[in-house]
Amino acid sequence: MSAISPQQMKDMVGQNLGSSEWLLVDQEMINKFADATGDHQFIHVNEEMAKMTPFGGTIAHGFLTLSLFPVLMAKSDCPRVEGVKMGVNYGGNKVRFLAPVRSGKRVRGHFKLLELEEKRPGQWQQTLEFTVEIEGEDKPAVMAEWISQFFV
Repeated sequence: MSAISPQQMKDMVGQNLGSSEWLLVDQEMINKFADATGDHQFIHVNEEMAKMTPFGGTIAHGFLTLSLFPVLMAKSDCPRVEGVKMGVNYGGNKVRFLAPVRSGKRVRGHFKLLELEEKRPGQWQQTLEFTVEIEGEDKPAVMAEWISQFFV
């Protein structure tokens, strides 16, 4: 993972930035997310009942999968902008939950830089295409256009 200037990053618009390591989504992670959000729907937390669904077992919340963005980015080989003091989420243009992540599966993120603009001196806004791949499956779990800002 290399450190580059914001201007060098801007030259990478339209390019794939990199991919993350694999991350296990296990039942403990799913249960903790259910506790944090209050979403205890049986397809997420009741392994016996979830076996009777088309999923064949428990699945991660879609929002859990989306919320893996920071950890997957941190565990990626994407270039880092040098001198960043702070980063903040700004929102999303598109989010699609395409396939469920079953408990016990591993996922990884892929990142493509769609836009990068300096909003004011030292404040940059980037739009990334974020795709969550599920190990051994054809369809990704999530595809999103995610906007964040960083300050240098």
